[in-house]
This record gives sequence, C-alpha cells and structure tokens, in this order.
Amino acid sequence: MPKILAMVLAGGRVDELGVLTFLRPKSTVPFGGLYRFIDFPLSNLMQSGIERVGILSQYRSSSLIEHIGTGASWDMTGRHRGITLLPPFQGLHASDWYQGTADAVYQNLDFIHAHKPDLVLILSGDHIYHMNYQKLIQFHLDMGADVTASFVQVSPAGSSRFGLARISEDDPRGGRLLEYLEKPAHPASNWASMTIYLFRTEILDQALKENAGIDSHEFGRDIFPAIMSKHKVYGYKFHGYWGYSRTLEEYWTANMDLLGEHPEIKLSDWQVRTNLDHEAIRDRGPALIGPQGSINNSRIYNGVRIEGQVARSILFPGAYVGTGAVVKDSILFFDTQVGPGARIENTITDLGVSIGRDSVIGKQDEALAVIGVRTQIPQGIKIGPGCSVYPELKAENFIQKLYEQGDVISADN
Repeated sequence: MPKILAMVLAGGRVDELGVLTFLRPKSTVPFGGLYRFIDFPLSNLMQSGIERVGILSQYRSSSLIEHIGTGASWDMTGRHRGITLLPPFQGLHASDWYQGTADAVYQNLDFIHAHKPDLVLILSGDHIYHMNYQKLIQFHLDMGADVTASFVQVSPAGSSRFGLARISEDDPRGGRLLEYLEKPAHPASNWASMTIYLFRTEILDQALKENAGIDSHEFGRDIFPAIMSKHKVYGYKFHGYWGYSRTLEEYWTANMDLLGEHPEIKLSDWQVRTNLDHEAIRDRGPALIGPQGSINNSRIYNGVRIEGQVARSILFPGAYVGTGAVVKDSILFFDTQVGPGARIENTITDLGVSIGRDSVIGKQDEALAVIGVRTQIPQGIKIGPGCSVYPELKAENFIQKLYEQGDVISADN
C-alpha cells in the first residue's frame, strides 16, 4: 500500500452555530452525549490504519489542543505514527492566519514534504459519518487517479448549499468527475462534496503552489476547477450517513438521529473513540436516577443525576435535572444544572450552564433556544423559542446584560 498522510481541517468557526462556537471551533463542539465532532474522522482514520495525521487548527484552539492531547485516545502514538497540531504561524510574509482550506494546507507543505507520503488525504474535522478510507484509497488506485474526492447524495431541496458534482458511471463505486460547481444556483446534481480529498502528493504540491498566486484559496471553489482539465480527477460515491450539521437545526437533528428504536446513527457499530480525560469523563461516577426521576427515549452517560423527567433528550456527563423539572427534546452539555421545577424544551445548553428553579426555556416544536457556556439563569426566568444567550452571564447581573444585549437574548421575568 502507498504511504499516506492525513491532514484534518479542524480550525474553523461556523457562524450559524452561534454561541456554541463563540469560544471553540466547530470541530470540538460536543456531540451525542460524549463525543466531539473531530472524534469521528479521527476514529475513521484509526480504523482505516492511517496513523500519521496533521491537524490544522486556527480559531480558539485551546479546546482542540486539550481534546487531542497526545493522540493516545485514537492509538496514534509511536515511532511511526502520531498526531501533530499545525496552527497558523507568522512567516516571512506575515501569513499569520489561514486564508482558506487550500491555504491552510499550503502553509504546511513543509510538514507534508518531511513525511514523504505517496498520497495525502485531506478531511474536514467537523462532520458526522463512518467511513473506511481504505475503500476510497483502493478506488483511487484502481482508477489510476491523480485526485479523488468523496461525494454523498443530499436532498435536492437543499443541494445548492454544497459543492456538487456530476460523476460518470465508470464503476459502481464512482467515476470520472465530469463537472464540479461550488454552491450553484441551479444544481444539476445532488452529489455533494464531503470535503474529503485524496491527492497524489506531487499533484497537490503543484496545485497549491499555483493557487498561492491568486486571491481565493478554497479546494472546492478554486483548486478543483483549476485541475479538472489537466489531471485525472475522480468522484467516489459514499452511501452511508453523513451529518453536515452546519446549522443549529441540523446539529440538533443529527443528535436526535441517535435516538429511537431504530436510530439512524448506530454508534455501537461505528466504534467511535474520544478522549476520556477531557472534561474528566473517566473520573465521574455512575449515572443516578432518583425515586421521582424518569427517562424516555434519551441518552445519558456517567455522572448524570436525574430527579425529574427527561424525554427525547441527550445529557452529557455531569448534567443534573432537579426534582419536578422537565427536559424534553433538548441537549444538555457537560455539567448543566437544571433547577427544581424548571422546564426545558427544544433547547441546547453549553458546558456548565445553570438554570434556576422554575425557569422556562424554549418551547416544543418551535425554534431552538441556545444557552452559552457557563451562563447562570436566575430562578423564574422565561426565555422563549429562538433565543440565544451569551456565554458566561452571571445570575446577579443577568437582567442588566439581557437588556444591554437585547439583539441576541431576550426573556420575560
């Protein structure tokens, strides 16, 4: 097999996720009650036998650095394997910030050259899916391709949000890329780019150096149109689950796909790994359900305590639901505390949120309410659907801040 180096794009912030990415990149947003987005591509790499990985970080990377640690959680420590974090740097030309996905890889060509790979696999660090990359690599080799990108079918109604390709029928696994358009107004296909690219190293090197002389530096928008006429570019068709999760609604839906009698995401089959030292997951005690507590169609993990009612929700370690409280259709991140008598519906709470006694957050079947990290909501506060509350607001000045930042948060007392 050829020598393969993986480069994971993990430093971006997504505005549509609002307060969930105020203090972290999307790649470390918690998911599914225990994991982070980046756990999915890293677990895929581990299971595919690809053990040399560079992670391109950028926006508020402290949570990413803490989560990756030494790479031991994904068995990527050793003489010939490992994970290297690659933040942007101040160079001779003041290139102190990645100017796009292609520029991020371009700035780290020295890292690629140092490892002398035959192929470079470039991945997004913030999508939910399970893939054996060896199947993609074998397709690439069988076709004699210079570049192969992976595509998945999406709903035609929302396909214009993606880079879309027309792919020939050369092989049941995929074919030659006939056309690629980034976010076209009038889609001619619903095969959407998964931001998974496999390059012959010399082709990647040449394409990135040519792209460095223009003003835009994105693989989909710039690199692919420039190489399709000059090189053998193929599309690989992926047929599994793919969670894009770029909006709050998509993120919530992907989490809910873990629930039900026949969930769309079966994590037991995916064998996803995470860093159990991050947020002290391994050190927490067992989940406890009190005599008045109840759980229906939900996921809970160690350290959770439930004295109230929880339905169709996901609770991360350390979450607490007080006596008489109700949590429905919601996602409570690590150490969220829901006071007695509170009612939480269609809501996402970030790390360490505290919700006071008898408060009401969100409303079922309406727009999501989102509470930022470590915010303390006083007792008796009502926050309606579609509201987002800034991180780290304190109970003693919550109302004052509420009116100062009324464009983002709102409530009735």
